[in-house]
Amino acid sequence: MSQANYLIGVDTGGTYTDAAVIEAKGHRVIASAKSITTKGDLAIGVTGAITAAIASLPEGLKPEDISLVSVSTTLATNAVVEGHGSAVGVILIGFDDGMAERTGIARAFPGMPIARIGGGHNHNGEEVQKLDVAALQAAVTAMPVDAFAIASAFAVRNPAHEHQARELIAGFTGKPVTLSTELTSSLDAPRRALTAVLNARLISRVSMLIEAVRRAMAGLGIVCPLMIVKGDGTLALAEKVALRPIETVLSGPAASMVGASWLSGLESFIMSDMGGTTTDLGVLEQGRPRVAEQGAEVGGWRTMVKAIDVKTVGLGGDSEIGVGLNGVLSIGPQRVAPISLLASRYPEVIAMLEADLADTEGGSLQGKFVLRPFGAAQSLSAELNPREREMLDMVGERPVSIRRIAVSSAAQRAVASLKRKGLVQTGGFTPSDAAHVLGLQANWPGEAARLAAKLMVRFRDMKAGDDARIEAFCRDVWSLTVDRTCRVILDTAFGSPVPPSALIDSVCSGAGILGLARVAISPIVPVVAVGGPVRVYYSEVAKRLSCEMVFPPFFDVANAVGAATGVVAQTVTVTVEGDGSGLFRVHGPDGVSQFTDGGKALLAAREMAEAHALTAIAGMGAEAPQVTLTVEKKFLPDALDDNGLLGATVKAEAIGRPNAAR
Repeated sequence: MSQANYLIGVDTGGTYTDAAVIEAKGHRVIASAKSITTKGDLAIGVTGAITAAIASLPEGLKPEDISLVSVSTTLATNAVVEGHGSAVGVILIGFDDGMAERTGIARAFPGMPIARIGGGHNHNGEEVQKLDVAALQAAVTAMPVDAFAIASAFAVRNPAHEHQARELIAGFTGKPVTLSTELTSSLDAPRRALTAVLNARLISRVSMLIEAVRRAMAGLGIVCPLMIVKGDGTLALAEKVALRPIETVLSGPAASMVGASWLSGLESFIMSDMGGTTTDLGVLEQGRPRVAEQGAEVGGWRTMVKAIDVKTVGLGGDSEIGVGLNGVLSIGPQRVAPISLLASRYPEVIAMLEADLADTEGGSLQGKFVLRPFGAAQSLSAELNPREREMLDMVGERPVSIRRIAVSSAAQRAVASLKRKGLVQTGGFTPSDAAHVLGLQANWPGEAARLAAKLMVRFRDMKAGDDARIEAFCRDVWSLTVDRTCRVILDTAFGSPVPPSALIDSVCSGAGILGLARVAISPIVPVVAVGGPVRVYYSEVAKRLSCEMVFPPFFDVANAVGAATGVVAQTVTVTVEGDGSGLFRVHGPDGVSQFTDGGKALLAAREMAEAHALTAIAGMGAEAPQVTLTVEKKFLPDALDDNGLLGATVKAEAIGRPNAAR
């Protein structure tokens, strides 16, 4: 068998798909590349990025020398935020009216079928009533759904009814089933139920990503394990993640944090990852990322999934630049395809911009385009209304001017709806275009960016713009991007959003003076800047914030590097409860067991946690794992030893490197 020495990390972002090749033995990045993300068929972008990275090596790379492909993605995050997902049936076992209401499922997903079934356990893990199998079968067979989510009362004390229900539903339907206890060990049954629903809705989406990456690997002749980055920055085998996709929420920012740490070698810093669509910010303290203890919050929903504590804002190189009626500039949060990018793929865009300039009537829609997503199939959705179908029929793979087809407000609303549904994308002026005009960026044709800027200036000033005004306009766009970046970095440094104030305005605008006082506010730790556009803006950010700015090697593909250099980890929690009379109950994945000796109960809890952590991490693709056990105890006031135990929480964290030999 050929020696396998290389790892490939891939990140599928909203704008670009990045790839990085890492020499496993030397722990160094040897190649990287970017390709436009093809949302219509992700395999195209993944193949392009990996192929370009390998091609940049003088002697290329043999497929058999690749031992691991690992992927980070924003797919789950975007799907939750945008409300996309599969049809799910919800089974609530032992829930009363109040518990069912507190899940928030009916409000979040109107029309989602929910069945309350008899069964469940009490706080001690004792069965309250037997699972109502007949009611379960009747409910499941009446649900026309693609997947199921199950939550049972006090299932973390005893998961028997969740497991029994899954076996029955799988037998009835053959469809995927999510158990709340496999996602979290929290007692909060309503939030467990919501997390299970979100997971079930994502299974088909993440499965499509995994299938696309596997197709790309097969096309390149790569045969090795495929792993996915989870929201806490750790890795798991793709086939495991396919059943628990909610764990990939914030996968992209988590990979960036791992990559920023690996590339910079720093122990404490603020990470700012600027991409085309968003800027993600997080904090590393003493080598450990801040983790959202209450669970990742995405799209307004507080899940119960462990993830890094990250702030995501709609600010990137491809954020849409708008001009208000008063001439004030706005940036984002919507992403558009930069005009210069469109011109690089479709040269006719330049002629279309010139035609807009020749039309002296002007208008806010000039210089704006609509087209199908890159790599999209020409298919219609059954969910479209007649106006949306009419608009979609007028849009193809090549750009068309929005003002030519969306001639009414109703038509413009239809285009906006098609964009929300992911069926079209729009193109417009962005910070990337301004950077091309200013000579700060040279990825695509600068001529198209200048023509688009001229249109923006004419709309703002109500007269044709000369070179000086065009340059000044683009400088304003660049400065506004820097200003907004400074603000979100300060928010991260402060630990919470700071209301606008004259002091903050003075610092972030670059003035640095308020009245007769010089004003400076600086983070006390370095800022590690990663992501494709950061070189264009972050040197000025460092100047305005008077902070240390670090651009590590391969900063532009830090997320892909993080995907390839992460570890596999799994934590299992087992609890012990004493009733004060000498009886101790151990609650864990094996159910509930009773002891009359506190020390023996703790030993059983340790052994159960460690065994399940090792089993879980082996199934996720780790080799040579190490287990760390932590025990938190609470005693009765007069306790002398473990027999006076009131309660204990035993956590086993298993960590290992990906097993490339699988």
